[in-house]
Amino acid sequence: MKTTVLCYEKCSTCKKALKWLDENNIAYELRPIKEQNPTKEELKEWYQKSGLPLKKFFNTSGNLYKELKLKDKLQTMSEEEQLALLATDGMLVKRPLVVAENGILTGFKENDWAALLK
Repeated sequence: MKTTVLCYEKCSTCKKALKWLDENNIAYELRPIKEQNPTKEELKEWYQKSGLPLKKFFNTSGNLYKELKLKDKLQTMSEEEQLALLATDGMLVKRPLVVAENGILTGFKENDWAALLK
């Protein structure tokens, strides 16, 4: 399985992450998160594989997250409802999102990426 990185082209953190991958000669497939939003099924699979809380998959600093007032709403939503919501718009999803054979990462923390991908 090839490592897939879901990114938004205008995101500075995504640019930094892709630069790090290139500098470390790590092969990856780039998937534009806005144009190719993850499906509910993909998100559910990745969430379960990651061991992370579902909240880690939300882009909590994004405008859409704030506009929809999700900080309060997520607490009352079921896991299925949250996954369905995430699948509606790639801008709700924390990025960059790495899907690798041996794990899933949300956001860019160099040490975590090195541990998973090197």
